Amino acid sequence: MSGAPHTRRPATLASLAAELGVSRTTVSNAYNRPDQLSAPLRARVLEAARRLGYPGPDPVARSLRTRRAGAVGLLLTEALSYAFRDPVATGFLEGLALACEQAGQGLLLVPVSPEHADVTAVHQAGVDGFVVYSVREDDPHFLAVLQRPVPTVVCDQPIGVEGVDRVGVDDRAAMLGMARHLTGLGHRRFGVLCMRLTAHRHDGPADEARQAQTSYPVQRTRLAGLRDGFAEVGVTWAEVPVHERFEHTIDAGAAAAAELLAAHPDITALVCTSDILALGALRYAVQHGLGVPEELTITGFDGVPEAERAGLTTVRQPVRDKGQVAGELLLERGDRSKPRQVILPTELVVGTTSKAPRALHRFFSGW
Repeated sequence: MSGAPHTRRPATLASLAAELGVSRTTVSNAYNRPDQLSAPLRARVLEAARRLGYPGPDPVARSLRTRRAGAVGLLLTEALSYAFRDPVATGFLEGLALACEQAGQGLLLVPVSPEHADVTAVHQAGVDGFVVYSVREDDPHFLAVLQRPVPTVVCDQPIGVEGVDRVGVDDRAAMLGMARHLTGLGHRRFGVLCMRLTAHRHDGPADEARQAQTSYPVQRTRLAGLRDGFAEVGVTWAEVPVHERFEHTIDAGAAAAAELLAAHPDITALVCTSDILALGALRYAVQHGLGVPEELTITGFDGVPEAERAGLTTVRQPVRDKGQVAGELLLERGDRSKPRQVILPTELVVGTTSKAPRALHRFFSGW
C-alpha cells in the first residue's frame, strides 16, 4: 500500500534564513531594503529563495506592519474604460503614472459610476493617498475620500476644498480668450455645446436656471468666460443657446450639434467646452455639407491630438503635466498644513476651423 505523496512545505522567511545561516532581517532586506546588502549576498538570498520556492514577504502582512500600501489611488467617476478611451483622461493618467513610477509607487484606479452612490470601492481601496480626477462638488465618492485619513489632491474640480491640494487651469480666462478671438473675427450669433452639468442625465437645451445649478465648476467657469466675452460686444447670454450632453463622446457631440443647429440655423459659431464634443460637431457638419469654417466656425477646448490633426481651433491645456504635478504634490513629503494650488498655463490655438462669418467676409472682400 503506497503512502500519500510527499509534499514539501513552502519555505518561509524563517526557514530561508536558517538555510542560509543569516538573520531574518537580512532576508527581509534582500526584498525591501536591497541597499542594505552587498550585491553578492543579496544574489545568494534570492537564488536560495528561488530554489526553495520562497515567494517573498507577504505584501498584505507588510502593509499591515508598515501601515503603507505603496500605491496611489485615482478616483475616476466614470467607467474604467473611460481612462483608456478619453484622450484627456489618458494624457492625465500618463502623467500621474510617470510621477508614481519616479517615486516607486503603484497606481490603483478606483472607477465609480457618476449615477450611483455606492462608495464601497473608495472605502476598500488599499492606498496611501488619492488623486481625484475632475468630479462634481457633491459627489458622494469624493466625500468618502475626504473621510479617509490619507492625503488627497484634486485635479480640476471641485475647487476650494478646505485642506486639499489642487491642480488645474484658469478655465474662465481660457474661454474668455476664445470668446474674444471669435468676436474679433466678427461673430455675433453663437451656440454652445457643453459637457454634463449635473449628476442627473440630461441631453438637450440647458437654460440659465440649469446652468446656475451645475455642480461641475469647470463647466460653470468655462461658460462664464464665454458669457463675459460675448457681453463685451453686446451679446447677452440669454441670446446664446446652450445644449448639454451627459456622455462625453464624439457621437454625443454630433447629436448635440444636429439638435442645436436644427433649432438655430442662423448660428455662425459653435463653441464647444471640449474637443471631443467639437470633433462630433465637426463630423456632423462634414456629413451634412456644412462648410467649416466658411459657413460655420467650430471651436473646442483641451488640445487633444485628434483635434490637432483636424486643425481645430481650441484651447490647449497641459493634461499630462496636470497628472504629473498632481502625483508629485501627493507624494511630496513635508508640511501639509496649508493646501497648495497649482494653476498651469493654457494656450489659444487658432486652427483652420475658425474664420470671419460669411456675410462679414463678403463685405471686406468686396463680393
